[in-house]
Amino acid sequence: MPADETPVLDTLAAMTLVSVEQSNLPADAFLLVRIAALAAVDARPVSYLAHVGAAADAGLTVESVQDVLVAVAPIIGTARVVSAAIAIAEALNFAIAVIEEESN
Repeated sequence: MPADETPVLDTLAAMTLVSVEQSNLPADAFLLVRIAALAAVDARPVSYLAHVGAAADAGLTVESVQDVLVAVAPIIGTARVVSAAIAIAEALNFAIAVIEEESN
């Protein structure tokens, strides 16, 4: 599909690029903030999946992501934290399955 046929994806990519360029946060903090925001809006697994590579490159750990979910729990509530944990697990399982498939 040519780039001009993906206006939504193109817009999201451009917005993300501007966000990265305009932020002075270190990569790990930037991604933790984004994960907190995804949890707050009850994002779907694909949204977390879009951050898996960058999070790994930034050295984020499962523990640091859990710490973020603990920190935002009193603000966003139990249901959204549980939903985020499930979505993150689904995204990681998908990423692992892709990696395993590529290695076969």
